[in-house]
Amino acid sequence: MAKNTVVADGDNFSTIIAGDTPVLVDFWAEWCGPCRAMNGPLEELAGEHAAALGVAKLNVDENQQIAMDHGVMSIPTLIVFKDGREAKRLVGARSKSQLLAELGEYLR
Repeated sequence: MAKNTVVADGDNFSTIIAGDTPVLVDFWAEWCGPCRAMNGPLEELAGEHAAALGVAKLNVDENQQIAMDHGVMSIPTLIVFKDGREAKRLVGARSKSQLLAELGEYLR
């Protein structure tokens, strides 16, 4: 996996989203082209804004129950969790500039 993002799964998901720092979780799958297109922008975002926003990737094929628990119906779905609760949801692929604009409130 990339150096700036973490892999979320059933063992660590609750811990990842419960921290003080907001965390953007990318719900994705290997076979999803738009999901793969998000890898670069998310990696850059994670590296440039690590102090303000964590970034995790959760493979929905390997973690179907977590995806269902959070109402993920299509991928890529990006959910910002703050204090363990959903704070913002983005559905569909985004460019880095779109991510910066839509997540600005978490990048300060």
